[in-house]
Amino acid sequence: MSAAADEPLVQARGLVKHFPITRGIVFQRKVGAVRAVDGVSLEVRRGETLGIVGETGCGKSTTARLIMRLLDVTAGEIRFDGRDITHLKGAPLKAVRREMQMVFQDPHSSLNPRKTIGSIIGQPFAIHGLLREQGARKREVQRLMETVGLNPEHYNRYPHEFSGGQRQRIGVARALALEPKLLIADEPVSALDVSIQAQVLNLLRDLQRRLGLTLVFIAHDLSVVRHMCDRVAVMYLGKIVEIGPNEPLYEFPRHPYTGALLAAVPVADPSLHGSARRLLGGDVPSPANPPRACRFHTRCPKAQQLCAEREPELEDKGSGTLVACHFPLSREEVAQTGVRSAR
Repeated sequence: MSAAADEPLVQARGLVKHFPITRGIVFQRKVGAVRAVDGVSLEVRRGETLGIVGETGCGKSTTARLIMRLLDVTAGEIRFDGRDITHLKGAPLKAVRREMQMVFQDPHSSLNPRKTIGSIIGQPFAIHGLLREQGARKREVQRLMETVGLNPEHYNRYPHEFSGGQRQRIGVARALALEPKLLIADEPVSALDVSIQAQVLNLLRDLQRRLGLTLVFIAHDLSVVRHMCDRVAVMYLGKIVEIGPNEPLYEFPRHPYTGALLAAVPVADPSLHGSARRLLGGDVPSPANPPRACRFHTRCPKAQQLCAEREPELEDKGSGTLVACHFPLSREEVAQTGVRSAR
């Protein structure tokens, strides 16, 4: 049974995913764990676009795969459309997956090179036993191809006969085949030429509005996320450090990491050099051995002793976003980092 219309479509509570580190060839023993996701809680409202951003390795894609149940959680709870799906298996999980689909990052490796486009887009119907009559299935696949801007006459072509942008459109068509409620796009344009990225982004925005999709958009390009999303969650080393509506987060980022990300966005202004733009230094610590308490304190210019002793909670600091920081940025500090000029 579907949940009430005002209830979020997706609710994740305390998601944890640790990948074991083992030693030995014959008798393997666990010697540690990569803490890829370590206590992520978020909601995705019906019809909205939630962006998840952060550096490579921060846990964005792992979070998406946990929500999709492509990975089993180490701990935590996932609710979809009011139903707990955390430990579903077999037929019940297969039924839920009709309502949630994913567009993967690399449009080359996510498509079977030995299958025609018609077969690839029509595969969801075969898996779920829909449109068994070949003529009806072909017509629906060609309609989907037309929906995403592909020529329906190319039904019998293979992936290598298409450009990168066209292959990503094929992935979108396949994801839309079962009319899902939730679509997760995992860095869908990062493998594409810049000239093609805008086409795919505009396609996703148009489809989201036209079909009423709920969209989770994962990216590391903050300018793309601002263009696409209603709300944004910023992740660092397996945790969400700031989350909130698009405009408050971009206009007045409170977490020092969010401010550093925005200050690093390239801008066509030669006057912004040197101390006017304070860029983040150092490397991301290993997720197998993350810092205690606040995980950002080893790179944070505002870090104090408290940051190494007590982990901050996500709280409303009065700017419209929830931020996990003991010493959030002030408006004066935001201006000094060059964030306002990086819009």
